[in-house]
Amino acid sequence: MATDHYLSALRGGRPMEGGAQPAPLCLLAPLSGVTDLHMRRIARRCGADAVISEMVAAREFTRGSGEATLRANGSGVDLHVVQLAGCEAEPIAEAARLAEAGGAHVIDVNMGCPAKIVTGIASGSALMRDLDHAERLLAAVRNAVSVPVTVKMRLGWDDATRNAPDLAARAERLGLNAVTVHGRTRQQFYTGTADWSAIRAVVEAVSIPVIANGDVTDLASARDCLAASGAAGVMIGRAATGRPWRVGQVAAALAGRLVPEPSRAEQAALAAEHYAGLLALYGRQMGVRHARKHLAAYAETGGALEPAERSALLTTTDPEVALSLLARAFAGPADTVREAA
Repeated sequence: MATDHYLSALRGGRPMEGGAQPAPLCLLAPLSGVTDLHMRRIARRCGADAVISEMVAAREFTRGSGEATLRANGSGVDLHVVQLAGCEAEPIAEAARLAEAGGAHVIDVNMGCPAKIVTGIASGSALMRDLDHAERLLAAVRNAVSVPVTVKMRLGWDDATRNAPDLAARAERLGLNAVTVHGRTRQQFYTGTADWSAIRAVVEAVSIPVIANGDVTDLASARDCLAASGAAGVMIGRAATGRPWRVGQVAAALAGRLVPEPSRAEQAALAAEHYAGLLALYGRQMGVRHARKHLAAYAETGGALEPAERSALLTTTDPEVALSLLARAFAGPADTVREAA
């Protein structure tokens, strides 16, 4: 994209022609095991303001781990954002340098993942329990690279320690370019509903862009989230699974442009592209396993498969069978397609 909305926001303001207020941003959220290279390619091509990689373990990336390297791959993504996770300054700084050398346009630091496998090693949202250490990690990354650096966090570890405004303010003082806040504490995991209004305290604590995350699924919820939080933009996560075009549709609608739902044939073609891309990226055996969650989501979006066909789609190891069933999933009438906005 010739003039990138997201990068201009990170670099200090989003001027629009005629002095108009900039449109809110809409990004594809990082989802471990979900936002693979090909999902990001499709979402970005369909108009997402930015797409963020799966969480990349910093130490594993510096050691040349195959999985970490695949997660950090941004080939064919014209705005490449790599999200790093770690609990030690030097490995995460080195990982940031490697990501930048590999073509990353933005480095995002994960301080929001609630998974026990991550928090158990003092990473992810566990860093919100020690803001001094979190600050050291952010400083290490900021000093390691020349590209914009952002951080994703939660409201806090629990309701007694909602310290996201403090962490965001520290990030701004270090020179970070934006923050994203998921409207839940770590102890909530994904239960209940995201507290968008609580994100407003973060917006008021900093002058850099704040992106709101959590329970944003479509245009209506994006608008509600923006109104409650005062944020500069939103992230859409799981609602984009099986509909990677949705983020771009919402981004366009927030900018006052109507982007129609892709036709059934276009949706089928995107699903097939995603599946074939996963096989090419991971190899047939591993790619088939990685694809299953996406196949389930595309089957739901398409809505035209019988239960036995859906089961066959999710269990087959034959790519030709999978592609044939994917095409059938989108062969029903157009009125079965849910409107994105």
